[in-house]
Amino acid sequence: MPKMKTKKTLVKKIKVTSKDKILRRKTNQNHFNGKDTGAETRAKRGDVRLAKGDEKNVKKALCIN
Repeated sequence: MPKMKTKKTLVKKIKVTSKDKILRRKTNQNHFNGKDTGAETRAKRGDVRLAKGDEKNVKKALCIN
């Protein structure tokens, strides 16, 4: 049986924590950010946990478990 290959594009978009949680970037950060208030800009910083329903598929694509 050949080895499973990881999806390299997915590796660049997410981060896996030590407890196997999967983090992703917040959305709406690319452009048109000048009109945002300071609170909105600060809220876009940091990562968000991926939905639990999607974690199973992502872990399979990354060959985790």
